[in-house]
Amino acid sequence: MKRIALFLTLAIVSTCVLTSCHKDLDKLPPNTLAPNQVYKDEAGYKQVLAKVYGSMALTGNTGPAGSGDVAGIDEGTSDFLRLFWKAQELSTDEAIVAWNDPGIQDFHNMNWSSNNPMLIGLYGRCMYIITLCNEFLRESTADKVTSRGITGTAATNIAAMRAEARFVRAFQYWVLMDLYANPGFATDADAIGKFNPKQTNRTELFAFIETELKAIETDLPAAKANAYGRADKAAAWALLSRMYLNAKVYINQDKYTDAITYSKKVIDISGYSLLSDYRWLLLADNNVNNNEFIFTLNYDGVKTKNFGGTTFMVNASVGGDMDRNVSGLGGWGGIRTTKNLPQQFPDVNGNTDKRAQFFSAHNLEINNISEFKDGYGVTKYRNRTRSGGFGADPDKTFADVDFPVFRLAEMYLNYAEAVKRGGSGGSEAQAIIYINNLRLRAYGNATGNIGSYDLPFVLNERARELYWEGLRRTDLVRFGQFTEAAYLWPWKGGVKDGRAVEDFRKIYPIPAPEVAANPNLVQNPGY
Repeated sequence: MKRIALFLTLAIVSTCVLTSCHKDLDKLPPNTLAPNQVYKDEAGYKQVLAKVYGSMALTGNTGPAGSGDVAGIDEGTSDFLRLFWKAQELSTDEAIVAWNDPGIQDFHNMNWSSNNPMLIGLYGRCMYIITLCNEFLRESTADKVTSRGITGTAATNIAAMRAEARFVRAFQYWVLMDLYANPGFATDADAIGKFNPKQTNRTELFAFIETELKAIETDLPAAKANAYGRADKAAAWALLSRMYLNAKVYINQDKYTDAITYSKKVIDISGYSLLSDYRWLLLADNNVNNNEFIFTLNYDGVKTKNFGGTTFMVNASVGGDMDRNVSGLGGWGGIRTTKNLPQQFPDVNGNTDKRAQFFSAHNLEINNISEFKDGYGVTKYRNRTRSGGFGADPDKTFADVDFPVFRLAEMYLNYAEAVKRGGSGGSEAQAIIYINNLRLRAYGNATGNIGSYDLPFVLNERARELYWEGLRRTDLVRFGQFTEAAYLWPWKGGVKDGRAVEDFRKIYPIPAPEVAANPNLVQNPGY
C-alpha cells in the first residue's frame, strides 16, 4: 500500500485548534483519552506518530469557520505544502497567480506585511506541527516507556519513532529559520501550559537543528529501511546538506565542505538512483519503482482529501485552453509561470530538454496578472499514471501525487555547487558526472552533456531540474538575486518589467498577532 498505514488511525489524537500560537506553542493537544491509554503500547505510539506526519499533509479536524488545525485561515488553504509552496515560489520568477485572495498577490508584488494571512497561516502551521512533535517526545522518553511496561523490541521501535518526531521538528524549524529567521521557540523540555515562548534566531536555530539531526542519526532507521514517507538516516543527511549549502545566508559561515560530505552520504547509498523518466516524477503513481525520493509528503485521492498539497498543485495549474484530461483533475485557473522559466530551456543541437513541461499555447508575456492565459501553464504535476490512467479518486477531485521534500537530484546539485564554492572532499570532475546524469535523463542522450560549469550554470540547472518544488526563493537568496536588481523577472516587485525591492524582504515578517501577544518577540527589521 503506497501510503503510510498510520494515516488510517489519525483519530486517536484529536486536533488542537490554535487561535494564535503565542501562548500555545507548548500546549498539550487535547486527547479524548488519557496519555496512559493512548501510549499504552507500541501501536498507540505509532498512532500518535501518524498525527505528527499527517499534520504536514492534512488539514485536520475542522475548527472555527472551517479552519482545520490552524484557526484564522480557510481549512483548504491551511495545508503545510500549499502555504510553504506559495511563500517559496510565488515570490519568484517561477510562479505567478491569477487569483485575488487576500494577501496572495503580495508575494509577487513583494509588498507583504506582517498581517499577510498566508504568512500567518504558514507560521501557525509550522508551530502546530512542532507542538505535536513536542507532545510526542514528552511521552516517548525511555523512563515513560518503561513505566508503561513496554520493553524489548517495542521499546527499541519507539526510540526510532522518537527520532522520527525529532526529525520532523527539525525540518519545521528549518522552514521557520529559512523563511522567518527569528521565530518563537520551544521544545519538549519546556513545561506544559500557557507561557510566552522565547524568541530564537538563525544562529541558535542552526545549531539546534544541526545538533538534533546528528544526535538522532543512531536511532533513525537505515536509509531506505523505513516505511515509505517516513524519515530515515538519509532524510536527516539530506536536510543537513541543504542547510549547510545555505549556511552563509543563515549564520554567515561557509559550510560547503559539510554540504559535500552530507550530499555524498546520500549519493553513495546504493539504493538511490534517478527515476528513468523525469516526466514521471510528479505523477499519481510516483511512489512506484522510484528510488530517487528520499523523503516525501504522501497524498491519496481517497484517503487524504483536502484542497492543499498536490491537489492544489494539479488543480491550480490548469485553466484556460489546457486540457483537463492531461492533468487528471479539474482546472482552477490559478498558477502559471513567468517567461523567465521556460527561457531556461534552450534546445541543444536541435534536441529538447524533456524537463521543460509547459503549455505554450498561452501567451509567453504577462500583460495582465489576473488573466490565466497570460503566462505559460506548467504541466509538471499531473494526476495521471505512467500508463495513462487516472488517480484513485473516482470524482477526479483529489490528487494521488506525492511531494518529494528531498530527492537524489538535489543532492547531486548541492554537491556540485558546494564544490564550485570551494568546499573540500569533492571534485569538479565528479560534480560534472552528477550533472551529466541529470542531463542524460533530460535529453535522452549525451546531447546536453557539459565539460565544465560555473555558479550561474548551477543556479540555472537547479531551476531546470527543481522548478516548482519549493526551493526557488531559497536559491535566489543564496545567489544574491532575490531582492536585487541583478536579476529581474516580469512583475517582480509589482512592476511589469520587474524591479529591485528592499533587502529586508529576504526574510518574512513574524506574524503581527504573534508579536502583539508575546512580549518576547521582536519584529524582523523593516516590518
